[in-house]
Amino acid sequence: MEVILFEQIPDLFDAVGRLFVQKKEELCEMDAMLGDGDLGLTMSKGYAALPDLMRQEAPAADGDIGKMMMKAGMKMSSLVPSTMGFLMSTGVMEGGKALKGKQQMDGNALADYLNGFAAGIQKRGKCQEGQRTIYDSILPAARAAKEAADGQASLEQVISAALKAAQAGVEATKDMVPVFGKAAVHAQKCKGVADQGAVAGCYKIQGMADYICGK
Repeated sequence: MEVILFEQIPDLFDAVGRLFVQKKEELCEMDAMLGDGDLGLTMSKGYAALPDLMRQEAPAADGDIGKMMMKAGMKMSSLVPSTMGFLMSTGVMEGGKALKGKQQMDGNALADYLNGFAAGIQKRGKCQEGQRTIYDSILPAARAAKEAADGQASLEQVISAALKAAQAGVEATKDMVPVFGKAAVHAQKCKGVADQGAVAGCYKIQGMADYICGK
């Protein structure tokens, strides 16, 4: 796949939604150890709904991917009114803002989306790299995507680089000390265990890769 056309963007996120439905129980179990236990529900509900929200906004967007994403992301926030839900919807909106006026997504546009998404996570969550959050998989993915795109890599190469970096980011969280939520209270239990938010962030990238690389 060389580019993703405007009308294919909802299909891209269909792949993400399907993966989160498959991973729902796994993420809930991980979250129950150090969080509220609802992470899998939030991610599966939000991303399963997002493609249809995009399709609803498509006519008014008139071929503008960014406009469609921003409007759909705004509606997504009302469906998952939780901390992670707001982070995800803000990320989608900021990622959409980076694609305003784009009618198709190539490697450069994908990198722009991922960097916008990461910026949205940081903006909403007030988190920094190394604090053991979803940002620790999303930010490396965005950086790797940008580097690959700057090197004129293909769409598939850009998402593959992003996924590899996200997976490495998840692994790195095993040695990080949490500063947010219940995990911060039980920091000792986190040692050697991947952060559930970072895992969820990696699954978002994996879902996109599954679609783009035809898996």
